[in-house]
Amino acid sequence: MERAAASPSVGGSCPQKNAEILSSQYGINLFLAGLLLTFAWAVHAVGISKSHLLSYLITLMLIQLLWMLWYLCRSCTQRRLIRDKDTHAGARWLKCGITLFAVITLILDSFKIGYYIDFSNCLSPTEGIFPITHAMHTILQVYFLWCHAKDIIQSFKTLERFGVIHSVFTNLLLWTNGVLTESKHQLNEHKERLITLGFGNVTIVLDDHAPQCNCTTTTLCSIFSQGIYYLYPFNIEYHILASTMLYVLWKNIGRKVEHHQQHKTPFKFHGITVGMIFGLIVLTSTIAIVVVYLIQIGGSRIKSELALTMFYLHAIFVLALMCTAGIVALLIYRLEDRSLDNSKNPARKLDAELLVGTAAGSWLLSWGSILAIICAQAHPKYTWYNLPYSVLVIIEKYIQNLFIIESIHREQEKANDDIKTLRIVTISRGSTLSLTPSYKEIYNGRAAHDPGGVPCLRKGSICGRENSGGAAAKEETSQEKSSVMHSASDCSIYISNLGTNNKRRILKNIAAFLFLCNLSLWIPPAFGCRPEYDNGLEEIVFGFEPWIIVVNLAMPFSIFYRMHSAASLFEVNCKT
Repeated sequence: MERAAASPSVGGSCPQKNAEILSSQYGINLFLAGLLLTFAWAVHAVGISKSHLLSYLITLMLIQLLWMLWYLCRSCTQRRLIRDKDTHAGARWLKCGITLFAVITLILDSFKIGYYIDFSNCLSPTEGIFPITHAMHTILQVYFLWCHAKDIIQSFKTLERFGVIHSVFTNLLLWTNGVLTESKHQLNEHKERLITLGFGNVTIVLDDHAPQCNCTTTTLCSIFSQGIYYLYPFNIEYHILASTMLYVLWKNIGRKVEHHQQHKTPFKFHGITVGMIFGLIVLTSTIAIVVVYLIQIGGSRIKSELALTMFYLHAIFVLALMCTAGIVALLIYRLEDRSLDNSKNPARKLDAELLVGTAAGSWLLSWGSILAIICAQAHPKYTWYNLPYSVLVIIEKYIQNLFIIESIHREQEKANDDIKTLRIVTISRGSTLSLTPSYKEIYNGRAAHDPGGVPCLRKGSICGRENSGGAAAKEETSQEKSSVMHSASDCSIYISNLGTNNKRRILKNIAAFLFLCNLSLWIPPAFGCRPEYDNGLEEIVFGFEPWIIVVNLAMPFSIFYRMHSAASLFEVNCKT
């Protein structure tokens, strides 16, 4: 009987589980085919040209455009229906971030169109069609994510699973294409810098995919070609953010949600002045270091060594500060007794997995540098700074991941409900006793209290009550004792709340400081300041080609880690 009763539920969920498995396999195969095509173009495989790769990407984008248009049209016809929403997904600050990256991506597409026009005599038509298609894809996708990132799809679930997973892997392939193109450009610059550092044993063969014809307008061509590579970091972040938001949408298809959604927690600058000031100092100094680094590196051997030394010293100082801040935050968490929220949440689970997964990229590079320093026979002076730098990178990510993951899993503080509804209800001559300070005053730690430290009570309260002799005084003895106990309880709640506010203020400042530090550490590798390329020691120990392959594979994850950490810390600041 029990087996017969259970069979309908099992049978009902089986098709949806199969649809999830089939759609994920479709997406993986889509991605692998594109990945091999990208790799074949990168290594100049016989019979594979850039036009083949772009044609494949254009086809994927057009299919996604058709699916998004169909979904938007269907949503418009059903806009009166009440739909479930996942309030954890598609936060407003995340949508604003992806919109900023999308705007810069549109500028990149316009540069590519201008570049194609100037070299139209020797470029394939697909190189002109691709940026136009990509621009339309970007505009519609951002609109789609703004309107529907929170949706929990309950109709046409099988079809929607394939449409969403197609969009996820299309964005991942566009991200891969951007990473490869930008990496090839960085590699060419890196090979030229090695000569100035005295590594003449490295064979310099530039991997050039430049057009084999003259530009019609030399000045414009130079602006377009140089500008494209400075805009690629934003394009790369745009596609990885879009793919993560779409993945959460895919995981939410058919999901049953509880309807006690958490309240919104807007970002406030109040109380984080110290963290913002120190973070802005780090950000400003980092930008200055990057500018000097890019000017000095490759100029001469002495200038290059000074640039590397300057970079390492600055990074060591910043990473040490971040480690200290993270440890303080974790110690505060150990002093608090707050339970963790273990409810099912696809967005939060993905955040934690991405933090640990992408941190592995920089951990790989750091361990490679540590081994190179240990095993190398000759050690130029500047390479010794690489050892504490690499060790601190490993430790800092370890501590920061612990802090962020615990923060996003902690149950949100309910603003001290005991104080929010704090009223002492006792009867004194037929009146209700209440605390003079309002909840807002107590919560903000600005309650006016008497010299003894006990809040005063209105109407017949202890501090305002006169002794009335006789029978009335005897009748009120028990009520006065009760009021004294309530007042003592109020004092303990008030003091406890002050301590909680101080801890929250410290945590918010730490989160703000780490947020700006992660943005600062995103800038150097994103814009070409990569000592893993330029110090040359790793290439001697591991060999030029193997180490370059490791760097090109690990660096995109390292760059994404910093941006994702900054986004997570922004959420932590809002939540704390």
